[in-house]
Amino acid sequence: MKIKNILLLVLAVALSGTASQAFAEETTTTPSSYVVLKGGMYSPSMSFDLDNFNAGNTEHFDSKTGFAGELAIGHYFLPILALELGGGYFESRGHPATVPGETKLRVMPLIATGKVFLPLGPFEPYGLAGIGAYITDLEVNGSSSNFDGSTEVTYGFHAGAGFNINFSRNMFAGLEGKYIWAEPSFGGQHLPLDGFIATANIGLRF
Repeated sequence: MKIKNILLLVLAVALSGTASQAFAEETTTTPSSYVVLKGGMYSPSMSFDLDNFNAGNTEHFDSKTGFAGELAIGHYFLPILALELGGGYFESRGHPATVPGETKLRVMPLIATGKVFLPLGPFEPYGLAGIGAYITDLEVNGSSSNFDGSTEVTYGFHAGAGFNINFSRNMFAGLEGKYIWAEPSFGGQHLPLDGFIATANIGLRF
């Protein structure tokens, strides 16, 4: 009778240990993919000149901060390494210094980004770098002429950093900043897109 009780006790302990280990593995396993929504602002760092504006004049335009947004999906290849594919929209307006008028740049970026994470519990900083295709439309409104430029596609690079705050295994939020380098051309006139994009992010892992 004592031997039977001892065997039952050993079996119960073994089963308990197996269940505990399985639960621990389940709760610590990181989901392999995620989707993230980003919203914030685009701040151009360069102004530009336009030829043949307002009856043949060349005018210098400033560049104003505008909206930026992105939807991206990512996959973890390692706990510290992920690849992210995203698409979005950002815009900027420009105004000449001496005459009436306005330009508006509308950009739809399609980008691929590599991210390197530093997991520190719920706080997760990261660095990023990548490439992108920038589908850009230029609209020019002047006092004597209006122009809706053709859509151009150019390619560029971006790099930056950010951090996530993990509320659970599956949900996170954070901030991200990156600098882009790209320069589309409209009729031989180059309009740099170089500037900062800063966003607040919310994401879901799965």
